[in-house]
Amino acid sequence: MKKATVIIVLAAIASSVALQSCTSNNQANAEMQKPKTESTAGKTELVSSKMDAKGLSNKADAINMQNMQDAFKGETTASAKYTAYSKKAEAEGYHEIALLFKAASISENIHANNHQAVLEAAGQEVAAVTPEFTVRATAENLKDAIAGESYEISTMYPEFLKNAQTAGNQLSLLSLNYAYKTEQKHKPLYEKALAALQSKTVNSLPTVYYVCSTCGNTYDATAPKRCGISMTSSEKFIKINSLHS
Repeated sequence: MKKATVIIVLAAIASSVALQSCTSNNQANAEMQKPKTESTAGKTELVSSKMDAKGLSNKADAINMQNMQDAFKGETTASAKYTAYSKKAEAEGYHEIALLFKAASISENIHANNHQAVLEAAGQEVAAVTPEFTVRATAENLKDAIAGESYEISTMYPEFLKNAQTAGNQLSLLSLNYAYKTEQKHKPLYEKALAALQSKTVNSLPTVYYVCSTCGNTYDATAPKRCGISMTSSEKFIKINSLHS
């Protein structure tokens, strides 16, 4: 997100070659043509520059909007998937992990809503999403969640943020950054839960989570007065300590 919008200007340089003639009429014609040729060249250069700049800008915007569509689809799918994982964890007797998945599902839904708002603000039609995923045992579901968060942190969101910066879209940058920073919070929470599951100490995991209603930032056990990402007051945090609320 640290590069300015790139505008490549292609200059069209026109030169006129005066044909020498032994007659005064031909010499006069050459002199009359010269300013006309230079004027046309100048106009051509200006039009060409504008067209190139506009073309690059449109391309950057298109890439950014497609990224936002992909991010919306990914977060919508993640939210639905984590809801299903939460139900599976509860069914297997891992209540604490079920609470974590529920909190993450709410967080991802906030990201999806933010991404959708950016698309709508740009006049884009938001594509309908049908989440596709497979629910397995909780241990496998945690590993899947860790892999998904790792991809978003290392690859997807850094690339999308770079493209949003190129397009100069501030709303995209804000929404993408909210999600990017939150996923960095989710990954260690999942890793902690998996370690507890493997060591049979699941009951030592937190039984309450707080989700920032603005950016989806997620806290376990306790929450600060303001969100560390969006500066939202903790009064607006969503508290998750039950699977039925």
